[in-house]
Amino acid sequence: MDQSLMDLAYETIKRRIVNLTYPPGSALTEAGLADELQTSRMPVRLAIRRLENEGWLIADFRRKTRVKGITRKDVLEIYQLRTLLEGNALKLIFDLQKTWEYSHRIEEKVVRMKAAQQDLYEWERADTEMHMEIVSVYENERINRIYRSNQDELIRIGLMSGKSERHVQEIIDGLYQFVEAVRENRFPEAMEILRRDHLEAGQDLALAKISG
Repeated sequence: MDQSLMDLAYETIKRRIVNLTYPPGSALTEAGLADELQTSRMPVRLAIRRLENEGWLIADFRRKTRVKGITRKDVLEIYQLRTLLEGNALKLIFDLQKTWEYSHRIEEKVVRMKAAQQDLYEWERADTEMHMEIVSVYENERINRIYRSNQDELIRIGLMSGKSERHVQEIIDGLYQFVEAVRENRFPEAMEILRRDHLEAGQDLALAKISG
């Protein structure tokens, strides 16, 4: 079998999980996926196995495959990690006197968010890239891998939160204020915007959509 067929099936199924085409808890079958992807069942079978190993799909005792749900515990753990790493990273940017450099690096990511605001999937992806720019100050590959491994789950959580167009615009406006605060060395203001508008608000929005 052509490896590229399995890779294509894997990437397509995973993207549809992340962008909520296949919502949490939805049932998937080899036959149904093969029909949707217009391919044979073998690459789909291998893609499903890989997604199960990565935790995106769960097979019950009857071998029925479902998209892994998102629990309150998932959200709380991810945002606890983000609060610890991003808060300390922002402080480090100020301590190392890299505020001018990072204000421009973060602003570049905000511009990409603004350009993507009509496509919530791409907007959420751009949002995670902006936050990864903040933690890049650690220059720590292990931390980068942690953030990369959680990126798609953060996108899925963000999409589940159901942000309105107005809310998205408010976030973008707040980020320009954040960039200005970083550039002008106003640490308390920058930290408050990050904590209040992105970490606490993001967690609260996600938890409001999750029952279990």
